[in-house]
Amino acid sequence: MSLRKYLTSRVFFLQVLGAAGIVAVLAYLFMHWLTFTTDHGHEIAVPNLAKLTEEQVEQKLDELDLDYVLLDSVDYKSEFPKYSVVEQDPLPGTKVKEGRKIYIKINASGFSSVRIPDLIEKTYREAVPTLKALGLEEGTITYIPNLGKDMVLEMRYKGRNLKVGDRVLKASKIDLVLGDGKASYVDDSQADSLAVPETETPKDE
Repeated sequence: MSLRKYLTSRVFFLQVLGAAGIVAVLAYLFMHWLTFTTDHGHEIAVPNLAKLTEEQVEQKLDELDLDYVLLDSVDYKSEFPKYSVVEQDPLPGTKVKEGRKIYIKINASGFSSVRIPDLIEKTYREAVPTLKALGLEEGTITYIPNLGKDMVLEMRYKGRNLKVGDRVLKASKIDLVLGDGKASYVDDSQADSLAVPETETPKDE
């Protein structure tokens, strides 16, 4: 039988059909195996762990066949309970596979303390960013007569004067006393020139 006749024969057609069927079956079995091994279609939505304690996180994730890793604690945030979850990765609602690790950060037990920086004779524009960089907040601003306009003259916390190096808790409000730039002074030479001369009492002749 010539090649041309073989390629157009029924035998060749049946062989091609059989090979295609085998390939289709193998492809189906491979996709089924791949779906099974990757657990496709069985993803879990990550729960919201915010404000939960580490013990509550462990219990909740165990129920979902998920795990967690505690990364670190973060600076105390008053809107979260002590030792509760502040941040998590992946975020709530994210679809993950069973056994996925959820990374969490825990709130500290309270505000840490910081040293008061030297802001005396600094300008208001310089002082405020320095306070914020240390985790402190701007409090009440008071002006008093002084040539240095908007220059820091005093730092106060809850009514008491602060010295450089004093410690206060983070998030504390620091009150600033500033110069109003309206004060004036007269030096000694000007005072002498402006002084009113004394009048002599006439002597009896």
